[in-house]
Amino acid sequence: MKGLVLEIQRMSTEDGPGIRTTVFFKGCTLACAWCHNPESISPRPEVQWVGSRCIGCHTCVSACPKKALAAGPDGIEIDRDRCDGCGTCAHECPSTALELLGTSWEVEKLADEVEKDRAWFEQSGGGVTASGGEPALQADFTAAFLETLKKRGISTALDTCGQAGREAYEKILPHADLLLFDLKVMDPSLHKRFTARKNERILENIRFAADFMRRKGAIMWVRTPVIPDFTASDTTISAIGKFIAENLDGAVTRWDLCAFNNLCRDKYKRLGKDWVLGGHELLEKSVMERLADVAKNSGVDPGIVFWSGSTKLET
Repeated sequence: MKGLVLEIQRMSTEDGPGIRTTVFFKGCTLACAWCHNPESISPRPEVQWVGSRCIGCHTCVSACPKKALAAGPDGIEIDRDRCDGCGTCAHECPSTALELLGTSWEVEKLADEVEKDRAWFEQSGGGVTASGGEPALQADFTAAFLETLKKRGISTALDTCGQAGREAYEKILPHADLLLFDLKVMDPSLHKRFTARKNERILENIRFAADFMRRKGAIMWVRTPVIPDFTASDTTISAIGKFIAENLDGAVTRWDLCAFNNLCRDKYKRLGKDWVLGGHELLEKSVMERLADVAKNSGVDPGIVFWSGSTKLET
């Protein structure tokens, strides 16, 4: 059994308690307008060009078997219709300016790799988080990976957008000590406009997951991205809080409001994509504090509400 992994990020403090190693899986069923990991959306391997590393040798152009690369006035241009993500160009590039996004891993070898950080987990109360993209799209692999870690005594977490089949969660959740579940917006029409999908399945899955984790005695967190012009509104936050209070009572121990992050601009450029939020600045701290107050007064236990992320410097 093999899974397609985008990246292994060590020393993470944002994907669960303690110091964690986060495994980002490739492929997602959503296409959120604000996604800060656009390279994780496609379920196929992709190639990106990092201009700051390029030495202009054009080895990659001649190496590409699909003739998908060309030397343009601004650097290497990639024909995405021709490129099949074979990675030949990245392998031949002497300066690592071409990168292959998406690597195939076997379960045991991936477990061996993340177990190298066991000392950090044990000292900090951390562990391994399966994130994405959407790890539930590779449900059999993700379940086997987390099960293997559990057998090795390593704490596990699943970070999901909820847009997958019920059977995927039935396979994975028995092996997750912590569930991180995104709730972005409650209105189904807005959800489709913002993410390309309505949220009926997501809401069904979070109800199921909350009941499962509650009966299991495991931990569940909800995370909401706070995005200017999209979700950074009293109406959105209040509606999510009401849903948590009425449907997930007793299961959710933490609700994180995650401030907009604009540091991914270059990721879109490297993939040859425009980003609708590319010109937006960070939110002000006062905005995050106000929305946190809205959340605390939405019907949930105020003690579960937190906010995190960088904010705009105020003069």
